[in-house]
Amino acid sequence: MEIVVRTVIVFFFLWLITRVTGRSTLGEVSTFELLLYVTMGDLVQQGVTQQDSSVTSAFLAVGIFSLLTVALSYSAWRWPRLRPWIDGVPVVVVRDGALLPAAMKSQRMSFDDLATAARQQGIRQFSTIEVAVLEPDGRVSFFTQDSSTESGAPESPPVS
Repeated sequence: MEIVVRTVIVFFFLWLITRVTGRSTLGEVSTFELLLYVTMGDLVQQGVTQQDSSVTSAFLAVGIFSLLTVALSYSAWRWPRLRPWIDGVPVVVVRDGALLPAAMKSQRMSFDDLATAARQQGIRQFSTIEVAVLEPDGRVSFFTQDSSTESGAPESPPVS
């Protein structure tokens, strides 16, 4: 039972860490950060199982992590009011070619990160950007003045 409690505590700690670190840092992970996360995983395992190397403990810890991940996903789907808290919300960082410094600062997003994302999308000038949205997963969606109105995600789900 102690492993279950430890696993739940560590799961929510890691979930909180990923929410606090900011979405702009989650969009891209450097080699060093990847190694850091792998090392952190090993340290978490030791904290969860208290050096218990049994297969049962490993299955229990991984199973609880999986169940909690599914539970958060289900909660975000079932109760839409929880979705912004669980997954985050998109943030507009450019409007009509102008940077929104307050939004970028709140997301800890630098101009260089935004410029890199724009270049990767083939955008040469910020003045052509109608809206740039920092998505909850760390990617940036750009809507330019020359893009058609039919591209992009729909405003609301289709009625079936």
